[in-house]
Amino acid sequence: MSNKLIIFDTTLRDGEQSPGASMTKDEKVRIAKVLEKMRVDVIEAGFAVASQGDFEAVQAVANAVRDSTICSLARALDKDIDRAGEALKNARSARIHTFIATSNIHMKMKLRMSPAQVVAQAVHSIKRARKWSDDVEFSPEDAGRSDKDFLCRIIEAAIKAGANTINIPDTVGYNIPHQFGQMIKSLIERIPNADKAIFSAHCHNDLGLAVANSLSAVMNGAQQVECTINGLGERAGNTSLEEVVMAIRTRQDVFACDTNIDTTHILSASRLVSSVTGFIVQPNKAIVGANAFAHEAGIHQDGVLKYRETYEIMRAEEVGWNANQLVLGKHSGRNAFKARLTELGVVFADEASLNDAFERFKELADKKHQIFDEDLQILISEIQTQSSETIKLVSLRVCTDTGKKNTATVVLSIDGEQKTATASTSGAVDATFSAINSMIDMDLNLQLYSVSNVTQGTDSLGEVNVRLEYGGRIVSGQGADTDIITASAKAYIHGLNKMLAATHRAHPQV
Repeated sequence: MSNKLIIFDTTLRDGEQSPGASMTKDEKVRIAKVLEKMRVDVIEAGFAVASQGDFEAVQAVANAVRDSTICSLARALDKDIDRAGEALKNARSARIHTFIATSNIHMKMKLRMSPAQVVAQAVHSIKRARKWSDDVEFSPEDAGRSDKDFLCRIIEAAIKAGANTINIPDTVGYNIPHQFGQMIKSLIERIPNADKAIFSAHCHNDLGLAVANSLSAVMNGAQQVECTINGLGERAGNTSLEEVVMAIRTRQDVFACDTNIDTTHILSASRLVSSVTGFIVQPNKAIVGANAFAHEAGIHQDGVLKYRETYEIMRAEEVGWNANQLVLGKHSGRNAFKARLTELGVVFADEASLNDAFERFKELADKKHQIFDEDLQILISEIQTQSSETIKLVSLRVCTDTGKKNTATVVLSIDGEQKTATASTSGAVDATFSAINSMIDMDLNLQLYSVSNVTQGTDSLGEVNVRLEYGGRIVSGQGADTDIITASAKAYIHGLNKMLAATHRAHPQV
């Protein structure tokens, strides 16, 4: 077994399948650049055939990233594979990831194909993908519930057809660590040409075992793990990149491999993905949660002060905590602002864009004393989203009085035309949302409303996340401001704009 474990990040594809976690093309490029900076080996940028927007996003990532392999998912269909190949045409290193279901329940109930037909389709698709790229990955979907003899048969045929990575997905998070690891080991031992391919693990977290299953796979011969930042993904999520990487890095006495990941960028990547998607990282989340390196118990505090290793198995600085010491403020210059954003992976298209961002930075600096990296990431996200918004917030006036109804007057610009509405309800946020709703012809269902502080201090930006549903479609919206009511209005309008701009996207498992 090679001593390098390949990290395949699918935040931009599988992670985006979380309800409400859709990302714009620019947001995908921003995240991809951070992943490249982390030295992620393979970045799955999307599902190119799903929509024109997905195609353009994969294409944009392929054009922007030079040091990581860029991958697009494709069903075992000619149109999917050709679309993926077109999107990846300009990538310095490209991979096509094709898949077909192999469990009895999927073949019978979903595909309505015989096992022989499934094998033939997989072989045909791999050969077609090889015309676009020498790097082809094949996944037998729902491998965790597939017949093992059939898995051996189709994987042997896939490798013979030209697949050089074989990914074993636990699609529904059904497996148990020892069982999943044994399956990986058995496949490698039983398949005659297994030595001609890299075996990979792609685990879902339905039973909370995605990381454990992935690590078990590594200990049994897998040389690639497919994962996402913050464990983002549909249902209960995917394998968490930061947990896998740090488990292997920390337990070198157990694992005979390591990754190329620059772990000092893990925290910034986590915060960027959280900011873009609106999926908040829970405080007790391993590695990147706010409490991951916090000690409150007196015994623990005493031990850490005397000798850190008594209660800390990792150094916080290794994953990016306390590494961002450069704090900007109202007296910071344009060059310092630009330099810090460059370090965060933000590159401006032209001087006008930089000047606009710097002016907004100065406005924020007038409201709060210190500007941290998290503030800058929020600032850039707002600039990028507002540039393409159909509906924009012009002004907001809220009157509150204890024991009486609150009144909100909202002025919006809708397709360049200003509209004003006033609403009075029991709460200031509710009144603001009601006023906005009265100016649009959509009966939106607010599924989630959450508030958090971006950094410390009473002058911190307040970040609001909303999840909106309309006609079966779910989107998330984010907004930030030193005034929480204004942040709420921004979040609601952001979600509304995403709802208006959303186009139908095929789900890869449909």
